[in-house]
Amino acid sequence: MNRRIIPSIATESKFILRDGWQLRNIAWPRKSQKDKGFNGSLLFLPGRGDHYEKYLETLSQLDNEGMNVTAYDWRGQGGSGRLLDDPTIGHIEDFAIWIADLQEVYADWKANNPGPYFIMSHSMGGHLIMRALAEKAVDPDGVILSAPMLGLAADPIPFFIRHGVVRLLIKFGLAEKHAWKVSEKPFTPESLRAKMLTSDTERYEDEMFWWKERPDVKLGPASWRWVEQAMKSTRALEQPDAIEHIHTPIIIFATTGDQLVDTARIKEDAERLPNCELILFGDEAAHELLRESDEIRDSCMNHIYRFIAENQ
Repeated sequence: MNRRIIPSIATESKFILRDGWQLRNIAWPRKSQKDKGFNGSLLFLPGRGDHYEKYLETLSQLDNEGMNVTAYDWRGQGGSGRLLDDPTIGHIEDFAIWIADLQEVYADWKANNPGPYFIMSHSMGGHLIMRALAEKAVDPDGVILSAPMLGLAADPIPFFIRHGVVRLLIKFGLAEKHAWKVSEKPFTPESLRAKMLTSDTERYEDEMFWWKERPDVKLGPASWRWVEQAMKSTRALEQPDAIEHIHTPIIIFATTGDQLVDTARIKEDAERLPNCELILFGDEAAHELLRESDEIRDSCMNHIYRFIAENQ
């Protein structure tokens, strides 16, 4: 399929939350359980700074596999508005806001689609899905996570010190300011962004295309409040018994070449989960596994198809 065209059969719309906020979404034609080859319904949520156009290839493939596919942009990013006057800053006051949004979206989506039900997400979205599972805000039949942000990228400075510094910066009034200037990682030049995300040049350029085609979806670095909330939320999931009670079947894709999330933490959490399968790639793969080279993507997609079939 053409990754730079919205499929003609897909429908883009807005979902109005209880507080009036509008979340942009895209959905492929709904299938019935009676349809030949029907394999369930899948809800997709992207990562930090993402928008669903980046994943049209994956979503279209899942549609072709007999899934009811729906994708949403999180509040404050993509086509779902902004939370600050500066539209380039990725911000949230509390990750709990996103969990509440997800719970509302999930309830409506489940009521309007036949099961079995699958949730799929990337990076920050994967973290939020794990929190929603831990808090029993969602109850899918299976979960697919790509490079979930279960921990931030490793740093030689102890985590509690970094968290304390960030809290201090917020007290100094920097909560709504950019935490870094460019790219996806502090102190990393924009020229290295592509290598951190994917080894596939054409798929990386897809994102540049959509930024030009739909400028409103582009988002820059996160705010210091987002950083503080990410630290707080990942620490919460690290606590004993925080995720051990989650029995939902989960498949996680990760890579040792990830420079944005903590792969060691992903491996640890995968072992803590009672019903989790970890597919670990080497340094040949970067953070955006669903937008990687054909060999890596094909491996991911084949594992996803198998996982869906096993959890019907």
